[in-house]
Amino acid sequence: MSLLSIVIPVYNEERTLEKIIDLIHSGPIKDFEIIVVDDKSTDDSRKIATKLFRQAKIDRLFFKKLNGGKGSALKIGFKLAKGEIVIIQDADLEYDPYDYARLILPITQDRADVVYGSRFTGSQPHRVLYFWHYVANMLLTIWSNIFTNLNLTDMETGYKVFKREVIQSINLEERSFGIEPEITAKLSQMNLRIYEVGASYHGRTYNEGKKIQLKDFFIALWAVVKYSRLGQTFLGKSV
Repeated sequence: MSLLSIVIPVYNEERTLEKIIDLIHSGPIKDFEIIVVDDKSTDDSRKIATKLFRQAKIDRLFFKKLNGGKGSALKIGFKLAKGEIVIIQDADLEYDPYDYARLILPITQDRADVVYGSRFTGSQPHRVLYFWHYVANMLLTIWSNIFTNLNLTDMETGYKVFKREVIQSINLEERSFGIEPEITAKLSQMNLRIYEVGASYHGRTYNEGKKIQLKDFFIALWAVVKYSRLGQTFLGKSV
């Protein structure tokens, strides 16, 4: 069994997929497996992923028949994971695999069950980009904290790390970017030790391939309410 299962959801990342795989292999953690789930890419991502799989740089490769969103790809990746620890790694180079050692440390020290890699805390480098994206991230994090009673600084971070048994025990429903608040809401209802660790962030512009849109902000707002205990109370549903 590998120490670390690295789950990479991919949609049209032909420019960066091979680079992120090479960065993982050159990083400080050597005991890992890489799981790539392609969400029906329309560019050359599948061809590149197949080449990397044949070169044994990817351990498991899953091609979805239909495009369903990041959440649908992550759910498949989580099910395929066999490592002791599972980490989400976006394929777009915004997050640096050299942070892995720092991110998994609270778990390997048996201090945490879940770790969030925050872009807004610590001293790690982070690219200066869109002010309104920052505001949206802050609003979503505060909104999530209100409903979950957590004190996260970055709920929407792409770097989420879990003990495998934790993430595989959760019944995840969201297919799109709503997966991030859903995971957080459902973790908050479990008796878990959740930590944050500062993570570097090399954000990209829309010209460089950034995909998140304004609609995703409202999807996330609703997901917080839908999946949290407090939201369920407001909606008159049992959790």
